[in-house]
Amino acid sequence: MYVDYSRNNFSSSIPLYIGNSLSLDFFSLGNNRLTGIIPESICNASYLQVLDFSNNALSGTIPPCLLEHITNLGVLNLGNNKLHGVIPDAFPTGSSLQTLDLSENKLQGRLPKSLVNCDLLEVLNVGNNRLVDSFPSILMNSSSLRVLVLRSNGFYGDFQCDATSNSWHNLQIIDIASNKFTGELGAECLSNWKGMMAADDYIESGHNHIQYRFLQLSNLYYQDTVTITNKGMEMKLVKILRVYTSIDFSSNRFQGVIPDMDGNLSALYVLNLSHNSLEGPIPKSIGKLQMLGSLDLSSNQISGEIPVELENLTFLSVLNLSFNKLFGRIPSGNQFQTFSAISFKGNRGLCGFPLNNSCESNGPDLTPPPTSQDDSDFDWKFIFAAVGYLVGAANTIALLWFYEPVKIWFDIRMEKCLLWFSTM
Repeated sequence: MYVDYSRNNFSSSIPLYIGNSLSLDFFSLGNNRLTGIIPESICNASYLQVLDFSNNALSGTIPPCLLEHITNLGVLNLGNNKLHGVIPDAFPTGSSLQTLDLSENKLQGRLPKSLVNCDLLEVLNVGNNRLVDSFPSILMNSSSLRVLVLRSNGFYGDFQCDATSNSWHNLQIIDIASNKFTGELGAECLSNWKGMMAADDYIESGHNHIQYRFLQLSNLYYQDTVTITNKGMEMKLVKILRVYTSIDFSSNRFQGVIPDMDGNLSALYVLNLSHNSLEGPIPKSIGKLQMLGSLDLSSNQISGEIPVELENLTFLSVLNLSFNKLFGRIPSGNQFQTFSAISFKGNRGLCGFPLNNSCESNGPDLTPPPTSQDDSDFDWKFIFAAVGYLVGAANTIALLWFYEPVKIWFDIRMEKCLLWFSTM
């Protein structure tokens, strides 16, 4: 019923007949060095609830029967292999799937529309593939989704949400970084994500992280993992705690202003909106996100002063506001004393600690000095005089060079001058 061969050094291929005699609930070959393809015989293991072939070197395509025939499958983890082709559009109605991890492969095409049949889906991770598709609005009505990772693909278009529905109210991690999403970020989208708001209903032991329980009469469960980017580094969460919340919209093409969060996402821990084209001021409401530990707004067009309300973020350990158009004095309270100049570089208008420039003169002047009317008139007069001189000189030279009588007269006079100089 339970076979776990993970974390060994198996380097062969999976036997093609392996599924013919399996009546397993749990089967894991993860974290080995297996090569070859996923054998279609695995589809005969119709009792499977957890199938984990992640972190190997498997190639080939995903067998469609894997999704069609194993109706009890709750966890399918094929992440970090060398699979190619498209994701089969074969998710059956009433699917039991709760975790689908196909990340870090070479999959192409679109997300299958039949994903809408996965009413129980909690974790969807297709990051680091070659998918090209619009935002998966087909999943917006999902009330179970907790983790959505579309990172490093070719997704494009507007970031869509339904402000009128209670969609994604359990969402706690969303990572759509390094795609081609455009448009503006609406505050109405964020206000629905109750999974990022303070809650005390997961304190009980065994319910504080995302897991899939199988063999209901036992205490066995599959523990979901996900790789996220935090503090500028990739981190693997071996346990996805329900209290861990993250929004990563970095390296896209979002425009407009940063939405006013109004403190709704009071349990948010990571917010990364860097490398976009966002403008306007930093909302003061970010100072109400009291659990925020990492804030990255770098490489945008954000202007204005840094709100003093950010001093209220006493858990903030990472701050990056570099390469924007911020100006004024850097707040000096609480956590701001711990950040280095790197957090603020590329903002010529900022002053104060930890930068070297003083705020006594209100920081460096970013505007060019005004040009008076007299100076302007002088410049134009000088330009017109120079042009007139050049035109006159050109006319004189042309007359001497091309008009024959004048040229003869000039030659005679030059000969007399030279003769006079030679006799001196």
